[in-house]
Amino acid sequence: MAISISLVLFLLILAVIFLRNGGLKPSHAIVCALLGFLLASTSMAPTIHEGITATANVVSGLHP
Repeated sequence: MAISISLVLFLLILAVIFLRNGGLKPSHAIVCALLGFLLASTSMAPTIHEGITATANVVSGLHP
């Protein structure tokens, strides 16, 4: 749960930065958000979730 909240917060911060710098138009942000909601309701959602969890586990296991 902590990873998904952190990921959502990170992506939100990136979206705000892109919107302020002009790299992301509001219409593009809306389309991306809608795509995320639609993907969450498909059969691919568990696979995407497992992939994000596995990536987060690998990243958290790295020790520089």
